Amino acid sequence: MISTRGRYALRVMTELAEHADEGYLSLKEVAGRQDISLKYIERIMPALSRNKLVEGVQGKGGGYRLTRPPEDYTVWEILSVTEGELAPVACLESGAKPCGRREYCRTIDMWGRFYDITKEFFEGITLAELAGKEGWKKS
Repeated sequence: MISTRGRYALRVMTELAEHADEGYLSLKEVAGRQDISLKYIERIMPALSRNKLVEGVQGKGGGYRLTRPPEDYTVWEILSVTEGELAPVACLESGAKPCGRREYCRTIDMWGRFYDITKEFFEGITLAELAGKEGWKKS
């Protein structure tokens, strides 16, 4: 399940994408437009900044902006940064210890397929699409 942190990060990033041509946006502006607590956004931004998805400037006229064009971000990338490991079960997480039951596990292939489908789905949606800069419709 995607947490509030991941959902809010997508909303913040979408807001930055929608206003990319305006330069730096203050977090107060983003918080107001998205109806998200400023304090909550302030806890999300360091991860986005550390992973170079956004860049920030302090002071008058400061704020945050995207580091790349919106079409160069995927939902998968943003969720991976804010959610961490997105594997549906622990044994599929990167660096997981080998499971002693793996060769007998009747469900591992199902979980693997589910993970692949989820990753492919989220990798196929760009921030530009979410921001309405490109066409994307749910099917």
